[in-house]
Amino acid sequence: MRLPKRGERGFTLIELLIVVAILGVLAAVVIPNVGRFIGKGKTEAAATELANIQAAVQAMMTEQSLATLPSGNISGRDTAVEATNNMADFPDIDNNGIHLFNYGSGTSINYVTTNTTAHNYWIDTNGTVFQVIVP
Repeated sequence: MRLPKRGERGFTLIELLIVVAILGVLAAVVIPNVGRFIGKGKTEAAATELANIQAAVQAMMTEQSLATLPSGNISGRDTAVEATNNMADFPDIDNNGIHLFNYGSGTSINYVTTNTTAHNYWIDTNGTVFQVIVP
Protein backbone atom coordinates (compact mmCIF):
# COMPACT_ATOMS: atom_id res chain seq x y z
CA MET A 1 0.00 0.00 0.00
CA ARG A 2 1.48 3.35 -0.89
CA LEU A 3 1.51 6.30 1.40
CA PRO A 4 -0.21 9.49 0.25
CA LYS A 5 2.11 12.20 -0.99
CA ARG A 6 2.02 15.65 0.39
CA GLY A 7 -0.97 17.54 -0.87
CA GLU A 8 -2.95 14.40 -1.85
CA ARG A 9 -6.28 14.17 -0.18
CA GLY A 10 -9.00 11.52 0.10
CA PHE A 11 -12.76 11.93 -0.06
CA THR A 12 -14.36 14.41 2.24
CA LEU A 13 -17.02 13.45 4.72
CA ILE A 14 -19.63 15.36 2.70
CA GLU A 15 -18.80 13.41 -0.47
CA LEU A 16 -19.09 10.10 1.38
CA LEU A 17 -22.45 11.12 2.89
CA ILE A 18 -23.79 12.06 -0.55
CA VAL A 19 -22.79 8.66 -1.96
CA VAL A 20 -24.44 6.87 0.98
CA ALA A 21 -27.61 8.95 0.52
CA ILE A 22 -27.76 8.10 -3.21
CA LEU A 23 -27.33 4.39 -2.45
CA GLY A 24 -30.11 4.62 0.16
CA VAL A 25 -32.51 6.20 -2.33
CA LEU A 26 -31.72 3.53 -4.92
CA ALA A 27 -32.27 0.76 -2.36
CA ALA A 28 -35.59 2.30 -1.31
CA VAL A 29 -36.78 2.16 -4.92
CA VAL A 30 -35.38 -1.24 -5.91
CA ILE A 31 -36.18 -3.47 -2.90
CA PRO A 32 -40.02 -3.17 -3.05
CA ASN A 33 -39.96 -3.90 -6.79
CA VAL A 34 -37.84 -7.02 -6.31
CA GLY A 35 -40.30 -8.35 -3.71
CA ARG A 36 -43.19 -7.79 -6.08
CA PHE A 37 -41.43 -9.66 -8.90
CA ILE A 38 -40.68 -12.62 -6.62
CA GLY A 39 -44.36 -12.93 -5.65
CA LYS A 40 -45.43 -12.63 -9.26
CA GLY A 41 -42.96 -15.35 -10.24
CA LYS A 42 -44.44 -17.81 -7.74
CA THR A 43 -47.95 -17.11 -9.03
CA GLU A 44 -46.88 -17.60 -12.64
CA ALA A 45 -45.03 -20.82 -11.76
CA ALA A 46 -48.19 -22.24 -10.17
CA ALA A 47 -50.26 -21.29 -13.24
CA THR A 48 -47.68 -22.87 -15.56
CA GLU A 49 -47.64 -26.09 -13.55
CA LEU A 50 -51.45 -26.27 -13.72
CA ALA A 51 -51.37 -25.74 -17.49
CA ASN A 52 -48.78 -28.49 -17.89
CA ILE A 53 -50.81 -30.97 -15.83
CA GLN A 54 -53.98 -30.09 -17.79
CA ALA A 55 -52.16 -30.64 -21.09
CA ALA A 56 -50.85 -34.00 -19.84
CA VAL A 57 -54.37 -35.12 -18.85
CA GLN A 58 -55.70 -34.12 -22.28
CA ALA A 59 -52.88 -36.03 -23.99
CA MET A 60 -53.55 -39.08 -21.81
CA MET A 61 -57.31 -38.97 -22.53
CA THR A 62 -56.67 -38.62 -26.27
CA GLU A 63 -54.15 -41.46 -26.35
CA GLN A 64 -56.42 -43.73 -24.29
CA SER A 65 -59.52 -42.73 -26.37
CA LEU A 66 -61.40 -41.50 -23.30
CA ALA A 67 -64.20 -38.96 -23.78
CA THR A 68 -64.86 -38.75 -20.05
CA LEU A 69 -63.27 -40.23 -16.98
CA PRO A 70 -65.10 -42.72 -14.78
CA SER A 71 -66.35 -41.04 -11.64
CA GLY A 72 -65.28 -43.82 -9.25
CA ASN A 73 -61.70 -42.71 -8.76
CA ILE A 74 -61.95 -39.02 -9.48
CA SER A 75 -61.21 -36.79 -6.53
CA GLY A 76 -64.01 -34.63 -5.22
CA ARG A 77 -64.09 -30.87 -5.03
CA ASP A 78 -65.30 -30.80 -1.42
CA THR A 79 -61.97 -31.49 0.24
CA ALA A 80 -58.33 -30.80 -0.49
CA VAL A 81 -57.42 -34.07 1.25
CA GLU A 82 -58.40 -36.03 -1.85
CA ALA A 83 -56.04 -34.00 -4.04
CA THR A 84 -52.55 -35.33 -4.68
CA ASN A 85 -49.15 -34.17 -5.87
CA ASN A 86 -48.05 -37.71 -6.79
CA MET A 87 -48.44 -37.98 -10.55
CA ALA A 88 -47.89 -41.76 -10.42
CA ASP A 89 -51.31 -41.95 -8.72
CA PHE A 90 -53.05 -39.20 -10.68
CA PRO A 91 -55.57 -40.05 -12.05
CA ASP A 92 -55.86 -43.78 -11.40
CA ILE A 93 -58.85 -44.54 -13.59
CA ASP A 94 -60.87 -47.53 -12.34
CA ASN A 95 -57.71 -48.87 -10.68
CA ASN A 96 -56.39 -49.95 -14.09
CA GLY A 97 -53.11 -48.11 -13.69
CA ILE A 98 -53.64 -45.29 -16.19
CA HIS A 99 -51.81 -42.35 -14.67
CA LEU A 100 -49.60 -39.46 -15.74
CA PHE A 101 -46.20 -40.74 -14.58
CA ASN A 102 -44.71 -44.22 -15.20
CA TYR A 103 -47.78 -45.53 -16.97
CA GLY A 104 -47.47 -48.73 -18.95
CA SER A 105 -46.11 -52.20 -18.47
CA GLY A 106 -42.55 -52.89 -19.53
CA THR A 107 -41.96 -49.42 -20.93
CA SER A 108 -43.05 -46.40 -18.97
CA ILE A 109 -44.87 -43.52 -20.61
CA ASN A 110 -44.53 -40.22 -18.80
CA TYR A 111 -47.10 -37.58 -19.65
CA VAL A 112 -45.41 -35.28 -17.10
CA THR A 113 -41.70 -34.85 -16.45
CA THR A 114 -41.60 -35.41 -12.69
CA ASN A 115 -43.31 -37.76 -10.29
CA THR A 116 -44.23 -35.09 -7.76
CA THR A 117 -45.44 -31.55 -8.24
CA ALA A 118 -45.26 -28.42 -6.11
CA HIS A 119 -49.04 -28.29 -5.64
CA ASN A 120 -51.85 -30.81 -5.22
CA TYR A 121 -54.36 -31.55 -7.97
CA TRP A 122 -57.71 -33.24 -8.43
CA ILE A 123 -59.65 -33.97 -11.60
CA ASP A 124 -63.32 -34.09 -12.56
CA THR A 125 -65.03 -36.55 -14.93
CA ASN A 126 -64.55 -34.21 -17.92
CA GLY A 127 -60.78 -34.23 -17.45
CA THR A 128 -60.57 -30.72 -16.02
CA VAL A 129 -57.72 -30.40 -13.55
CA PHE A 130 -58.02 -28.24 -10.44
CA GLN A 131 -55.10 -26.99 -8.40
CA VAL A 132 -55.09 -26.97 -4.59
CA ILE A 133 -52.41 -24.60 -3.30
CA VAL A 134 -51.35 -25.65 0.16
CA PRO A 135 -49.67 -22.81 2.08
